[in-house]
Amino acid sequence: MYVIRLADGTLRVPQTLTSEDGRLIGNAYVDVQPGDADYDKWLPESLTEEEAAERRSRWEEENDDLEREFLAFKASQEEDA
Repeated sequence: MYVIRLADGTLRVPQTLTSEDGRLIGNAYVDVQPGDADYDKWLPESLTEEEAAERRSRWEEENDDLEREFLAFKASQEEDA
């Protein structure tokens, strides 16, 4: 998940909520406005919505080699079991 910078300057920061025993309850985005305490912390790593979409698209296109490698590894693990 990426920190998304909206056109109005708002940052959408991913946040994970877990239970006391560490189980995942959910993932969501929290809006952080300019002037909020954590804004300057998140701004340098933020991406525009277009940049985030381009990264996702590029990852999906370039994922084929990695997926083949993983499936070969998985198959070898199953053969050894």
